[in-house]
Amino acid sequence: MSVEIRAISDIDGAKRVRELFETAFNAAPASIWAAPGRVNLIGEHIDYSGGICLPIALEHCTFAAYKKREDNRVRLISAHDPDHPWEGTVEDIAKAETPNWVKYAAGAAYVLGIKHGFDAADDTCVPSGAGLSSSAAIECAIGMALVAPQDEADRKALAAACVRAENEVAGAATGGLDQSASLLCTAGNALYLDCKTWQTQLIPFDLAAHGLELLVIDTRAPHSLNDGQYAQRRAACEAASAELGLPLLRDASAADVKRLSPELQPFAKHVVAEIQRVKDTAKALAAGDFVTVGKLFTASHESLRDDYKVSCPELDTAVAAAIKAGALGARMTGGGFGGSAIAIIPIEATAAVVAQVESAFAAAGFNQPHFIHTTAGAGARRIA
Repeated sequence: MSVEIRAISDIDGAKRVRELFETAFNAAPASIWAAPGRVNLIGEHIDYSGGICLPIALEHCTFAAYKKREDNRVRLISAHDPDHPWEGTVEDIAKAETPNWVKYAAGAAYVLGIKHGFDAADDTCVPSGAGLSSSAAIECAIGMALVAPQDEADRKALAAACVRAENEVAGAATGGLDQSASLLCTAGNALYLDCKTWQTQLIPFDLAAHGLELLVIDTRAPHSLNDGQYAQRRAACEAASAELGLPLLRDASAADVKRLSPELQPFAKHVVAEIQRVKDTAKALAAGDFVTVGKLFTASHESLRDDYKVSCPELDTAVAAAIKAGALGARMTGGGFGGSAIAIIPIEATAAVVAQVESAFAAAGFNQPHFIHTTAGAGARRIA
């Protein structure tokens, strides 16, 4: 029987995290916030090169309960390990010995230079290690509580702070896609995100109106963004742009790619081609041409597999099985080396795709995959 990971409603999420907070701190929280994970439809591994991405927010969120303190103490508790709460100061958050989950949860407080202490509790239904930005969801949920942004400019500033927290405090060399998606996406839309200018545009994304759905396949092959592989890819892109004398690889052309050192060409080739695929996908979505969208998805996966080399057998198996069973297209999403794949599927083919993926995983001896049926959800918000 297939395993579906369902979203928790704002009402239930608020109830759960409030109870956790009250049990841990013997007081009621002052506010409760939600921040979603994300699915990047296309535009993978190009945010840190100033590229263009096209994410949607998941309906699955991290929930954070928060209360400012009058002293400098920071107390944190997480539902994933409630027996091991953490206490320290804002300055302690960035110390080497501080647990990694604390650096993700409260790293934004350190980057923002928060002077006061606070109590915070978090709970989540965003799968961890699935390439769906569970880390950005917790960063943004507690970040929202800390600064309560009033407008888009405030949200963009908070996204930048959360990126710095992940890079400088948690030690993961990510770009700005995940945090921007969590903070700036809106329900029913994909976010056309230019990571060079940080300008955004909303593009309607309503698959159900076209008899389609987006299936997320969590391969349960865990990935990590601070194991060195991600940083190596980013370093290769920075080396390629430096060799070309360009500020960002975003500014390179296909002709420029051919002038690069042979070892850098595959990475640059992916970046240049993926940026064009994002532009083409946005046009196809506007025209309701989902056959073309599916083809672009598959081409993106092939590029990530063959040129960028961030796929893995589980992701390749999920993509191939989904297409075999009737998906219009499929691709890995997220940092890679594990995590999730996504597929655009005619609604009537969903059961066949799920069965085919499960059968292929069983035949290969992989962990049983999990599935998320999702639409474009709302961005980060206060819920209580």
